[in-house]
Amino acid sequence: MKGLSYTEAGVDTALYHRLLDRVRPLIEATQGPQVAAGVGPFAGLYELPGLGWLAASADGVGTKVKVAVAAGRHGDVGADLVNHCVNDIATAGARPLFLLDYFACGRLDAEVFPQVLAGLAAACQRAGCALLGGETAEMPGLYAPGDYDLAGFVVGLVEPGRLPDPARVGPGDLLLGLPSSGLHTNGYSLARKVFEGVALDSVLPGLDGPLAEVLLAPHRLYREELERLQGRWKTAAHITGGGLVENVPRALPEGLAAELQTSRWEVPAIFGVLQERGRISREQMFGTFNMGLGMVLVCPEPVEGLPVVGRVIEAGAGPRVVLKP
Repeated sequence: MKGLSYTEAGVDTALYHRLLDRVRPLIEATQGPQVAAGVGPFAGLYELPGLGWLAASADGVGTKVKVAVAAGRHGDVGADLVNHCVNDIATAGARPLFLLDYFACGRLDAEVFPQVLAGLAAACQRAGCALLGGETAEMPGLYAPGDYDLAGFVVGLVEPGRLPDPARVGPGDLLLGLPSSGLHTNGYSLARKVFEGVALDSVLPGLDGPLAEVLLAPHRLYREELERLQGRWKTAAHITGGGLVENVPRALPEGLAAELQTSRWEVPAIFGVLQERGRISREQMFGTFNMGLGMVLVCPEPVEGLPVVGRVIEAGAGPRVVLKP
């Protein structure tokens, strides 16, 4: 049996990158001198002279929503959204200011909508972020009955002197990992394909609880950890869509690569179950999922309590991420 891939699950990341390269000049043509970081980084940066930078990021929960709908559990979906967005701007050293949400469905459900918004508001409180408002859209005919989508846009402030500088990163710097709680909010199209037909209340061999609990574990928030370690890390990579392979290089300047030693951290059991059941290649796993690391920090020296999961090396003509045992 041929192993599954993200493309076969309906997500063509290669096509996305080709299309992004095509439209990138159109996006960049709109950006004036205040834009300190445009397409590419985890957060867009807009300079406020003398005050720092506004950091912004927009994202969604993806098809994890389908798992929540199937399980009838909607309370943590809002936390997934908030934590994902706040983590993105935290890589720029930003303190979140406010978030706007977008909830779209075919028809509002009096039970589901309040659960999602309650989770969203609670997560904003934990992150120190105002839920400033948003948009609720009913679009019958576009969404199937019971389905909905959730996205958000966060804005934060990077104070003067706190903006990470990738130019400070060099060969020999260490890569330190912050553990994930599971899949977070990425790779669910492939995960749903792997578990197609499996009851969500099943306890599969190797997992500690029902499948629904494992798949719906909330996306971890790393804001406090990054703030506590401020000054000890040079750059940070939030491991989201594209897994470790695509995201770690976003924290490195051109010409440098990451050598990851995969035995240096504990990979949650869900990833082994996914790989075995779907016969997914090692390359697909590391290019789709976070594999147990939700954030990777580039540091000049070790930090007590955090595993050293690799190092920065010269890129040469090879890949930007090298996987070692």
